Amino acid sequence: MKLPVKWIALGLVALLLVGGVLRALQSRAASKQALEAQQASAKQEASAELAGSDVLQAQTLELTQVLQISGALKAVHSAFVKARVAGEIQGLLLREGDSVRAGQVIGRVDTTESQARLRQAQQQAEAAKAQMDIAQRSLDNNQSLVNQGFISKTALDTSQNNLAGAQANYRAAQAAADLALKSLEDTVLRAPIDGQIAQRLVQSGERVAVDAKVLEIVDLRVLELEAALGAADSVRAQTGQVAQLRFEGLAQPVPARLARINPTTVAGSRAVLAYLSIGATQGLRQGLFAQGSLALGQTRVLAVPLDAVRTDKPQPYVQRVVDGRVAHQDVTLGVSGERQGVAMVEVRGLSEGSELLAGSVGTLRAGTRVVRAKAGTP
Repeated sequence: MKLPVKWIALGLVALLLVGGVLRALQSRAASKQALEAQQASAKQEASAELAGSDVLQAQTLELTQVLQISGALKAVHSAFVKARVAGEIQGLLLREGDSVRAGQVIGRVDTTESQARLRQAQQQAEAAKAQMDIAQRSLDNNQSLVNQGFISKTALDTSQNNLAGAQANYRAAQAAADLALKSLEDTVLRAPIDGQIAQRLVQSGERVAVDAKVLEIVDLRVLELEAALGAADSVRAQTGQVAQLRFEGLAQPVPARLARINPTTVAGSRAVLAYLSIGATQGLRQGLFAQGSLALGQTRVLAVPLDAVRTDKPQPYVQRVVDGRVAHQDVTLGVSGERQGVAMVEVRGLSEGSELLAGSVGTLRAGTRVVRAKAGTP
């Protein structure tokens, strides 16, 4: 018995409806599973596991207040060797880096002119001495004649005046000879201090004028750092304070001591120059740039490590751990300092013992759940 066509069509429509409902139910179930998986994943991402070193506490500590300084090294003892007489430089063999001792002959100026002037002055002195001897003999003769009554006392006075003039001429000529001898001695260039040649400013055979710079000598046994301090910082700086300086190429910091403070400010900048004394250290040279910190004193404040303070918002804040979750709390910063080589800063707005996230953790979103790692977990 054959079914009517309309019943067959109705059956097909019913089958299609049932299939659509089944597919919709399956799709809804899959969406629900995906949503649950996404929510579970979000809950998992919102938690962070912390090691013991990731959490620290705000504590009242004794901090060493420091002042950041920088500047260039200078040799305490340095000198320029200058030509004291004009002439041609001879025998200048030393070059940059060579060591010299105080009093060592390092070069000469041509002595031809100086020797000629010395001979001239000596001959003039001899001529003046001869005139003085003649005046002396004339005075002696006139004295004898006066005693015998052959001439008047006026002639004797004239002889005495002539002798005085001759003696003055002789002394002047002798002084000129001494000056000529001094000029001859000045043709020899000597090192005024122990040290090393820093600059060679002329060459052998070059003619120089009086006071022309020939060589620069520096003594690296005692160096000092010239640092510019702000007006407010200079008030807190005092001689005798210690500092730690860092130089490029040296693994360890170099100790220094504040030796002097300039009593006047630098025109224009109003900065105050301070000079820190440094002992002999292998590898240091004049002109090297250094950075470091000058210890100003001790203070006791509530402090945290400087890297634990976040500044990616208008107001500085720290990341506290409150009831197992991260909370961002604004703080007011005070004095900065160091403790056992770690940069610390005073914070206001926290209580003693507040748990904070260390700077190595990075920034976490407020409300993030934190989980402490079990002991022994790396």
